[in-house]
Amino acid sequence: MPHYDLITILGPTASGKTPFAAALADVLGTEIISADSRQVYRRMDLGTGKDLADYMVNGHQVPYHLIDIAEPGYKYNVFEYQRDFLQAYKDIVRRGMTPILCGGTGMYLEAVLKGYRLLPVPENPELRARLADKSLEELTELLKQYKTLHNTTDVDTAKRAIRAIEIEEYYRHTPVDERAFPQLTSLIIGINIDRELRRQKITRRLKQRLDEGMVDEVRGLLAQGIAPENLIYYGLEYKYLTLYATGQLTYQDMFSQLETAIHQFAKRQMTWFRGMERRGFTIHWIDANLPLEEKIAYVQAKLKEN
Repeated sequence: MPHYDLITILGPTASGKTPFAAALADVLGTEIISADSRQVYRRMDLGTGKDLADYMVNGHQVPYHLIDIAEPGYKYNVFEYQRDFLQAYKDIVRRGMTPILCGGTGMYLEAVLKGYRLLPVPENPELRARLADKSLEELTELLKQYKTLHNTTDVDTAKRAIRAIEIEEYYRHTPVDERAFPQLTSLIIGINIDRELRRQKITRRLKQRLDEGMVDEVRGLLAQGIAPENLIYYGLEYKYLTLYATGQLTYQDMFSQLETAIHQFAKRQMTWFRGMERRGFTIHWIDANLPLEEKIAYVQAKLKEN
């Protein structure tokens, strides 16, 4: 029987990975470590789709980690995620459990599963000053000189593009093998959802969260003094809702542009996961429509395979 240090549940947004991971954790008697780059922020709940009710299983809460650990406006990064993951992982293992890593942020997942060696990247005021007057198009072309752009997240705004260039410039001149990260063996389960069903769920969930007060959530964050550009930095819901809340988009334009952006985001997530397979990861895909009991039984069988 193979020994797994970790069980990983991944999938695109709206695939149902969180309720599945929570139910699995309940059956296995373990805890969940989130791999979501925006759910780390406190008071950013509806826009990040935390759905904390998903962690309530059979009348009790499945313990979760790395949710609500940073203040809005802060730019949490992959280096910090690795550090915080390792702390949570060691804590869970020390208590005799095999953790479940669950999320859809490909970079976070891969940083853990591949054991990236990362360094904290400080701000470079001189570089930022040189780039300050450049357009987003110019910054995008500059970034392409450092790396192939697999998705558009890094060039969503000029601020993001400058930070991405800053990171690449730092790594170009700094050895990366100074920080070790343990090699973890993980059973990786992917939730495969039909594209049309995914689109329907995304649209339905967006309408539901707007009805639940997502606009008020963003207005509340702005009222707390968080700068609009800092919320826009987080992309997707926070980008378009901030543009609406500050009068730069009509409600209808906000909804249609955000809906399109989330569909595109889910597509990029799947592209990343397929890329992980090309990079040597074995992902066991299961149908999102399978009954919960069958999904859990599938994972239990995989854990017992020789």
